[in-house]
Amino acid sequence: MALTEIIWDIDPTIVKIGSFELRYYGLLFAGGFLLGYQVFVKIFKTEGKPEKDLDPLLLTMIISTVLGARIGHYVFYEGNHFFEDPLKFITEMLIPPYAGLASHGGGFGILLGLWLYSRRHKDQPFIWLLDRMSVAVALTGAFIRFGNLMNSEIVGKPTDVPWAFVFKQNFEFSQVPRHPSQLYESLSCLLLFVIMFAIWKKYKATLPDGLLSGLFFTWIFTLRFVYEFLKEDQVAFEQNMNLNMGQWLSIPMVLLGLFLLYRAKQNGLKQAA
Repeated sequence: MALTEIIWDIDPTIVKIGSFELRYYGLLFAGGFLLGYQVFVKIFKTEGKPEKDLDPLLLTMIISTVLGARIGHYVFYEGNHFFEDPLKFITEMLIPPYAGLASHGGGFGILLGLWLYSRRHKDQPFIWLLDRMSVAVALTGAFIRFGNLMNSEIVGKPTDVPWAFVFKQNFEFSQVPRHPSQLYESLSCLLLFVIMFAIWKKYKATLPDGLLSGLFFTWIFTLRFVYEFLKEDQVAFEQNMNLNMGQWLSIPMVLLGLFLLYRAKQNGLKQAA
């Protein structure tokens, strides 16, 4: 038993009227996007990019993130159901409500969405966008992972650390103190946001391409790989794996981050305009 423990017994639903529910997760998800958007507004204004492009960029990010995360969840974690009923599989994957989202799928969706957007906006190259969007996404990620905490989902394994949580609302894992793995990831994202924003604020347009996005992918997915050792398995088939699905999916992301950091180091600071 933990020497001390935190009893986490918060109802994830704020208000329910008939079939309508307002949940902390949805509120934090939307709030993270809005605050991330404000960060990007500041970056756009500071670096002299056209503000009229912000709305289509926000729409691209929302669609690519949500669809990527939803498709990723089904492909990575429920792909074995495809051959049972392909039409039902595709319908449930694409049509709301979205009860399952995978962060790795959201990452792939963002990469594709930004690449497509950059092809239509030649003054905003893909890596330039990815670097600056990484700052906003780190902040958004902190809110989303805190939303997971409010949902009492993605819980950690049993532990006796003094800050262990007892997740009373998660009836499958509510009996013993556990690692608050959602909080670990939320705080990691928040710290990364502070560091990346400080780097951008100091160097701005002279930043070497790939520095911020390389830092983002390396930091987020290295820690994700480590944190997975502290989490309960998300799906049954992971019980027989030495590394779970989240860890296998994190490896290419870390390699991408290291490549971007290497590329940024080779290029060095740009000349100020």
